[in-house]
Amino acid sequence: MLDQLKAVLGATDVAAVLLRLAAGDDRALINRIKAIAPTVQDSGAALLIDERADLAARAGADGAHLSGSAALLSAVSALKPQRIAGAGRLLTRHDAMLAAEAGADYVMIGEPDSEGRRPSLPAIVERVAWWSELFEIPCVAYAERFDEMGELCAAGADFIAIGDAAFADPQGCALALSDARRRIAA
Repeated sequence: MLDQLKAVLGATDVAAVLLRLAAGDDRALINRIKAIAPTVQDSGAALLIDERADLAARAGADGAHLSGSAALLSAVSALKPQRIAGAGRLLTRHDAMLAAEAGADYVMIGEPDSEGRRPSLPAIVERVAWWSELFEIPCVAYAERFDEMGELCAAGADFIAIGDAAFADPQGCALALSDARRRIAA
């Protein structure tokens, strides 16, 4: 797995890796993060831990990605200023604004919920355009498929998060992300 991650990070410009951990005891999770962190960080990307702000500093990660403004608010003091505090799964404009006021370093728009559901692409594009027009805090737009990336960039997304589509691509993740970056640049 680390070899595949290293190939992906070497193939294209990746700003951050969001690590979603399977259940386990804290010591095992910390060891898992510590094993991955050098590969990610040596490439110049940030390693963000999904939902586990409590492990980020202990394991040497760069920060945490938290679901909702309430989770962000409860974790921001433990993360900032040394670590990144990101907010995702923000259901409304109001939630996004609360996350910004709480000190989010970025907001992610369009991320699927725990059931795998997400807003429609037009709704995500509208929210990204609204955010990018009014706020300076970076907006990460979640693309479920590569063909969504151009529209999200045009709407003003500062970054694009691509999920399982990259790993499911038949040409392999590294080539798929490299091709996607070229398409966006064009």
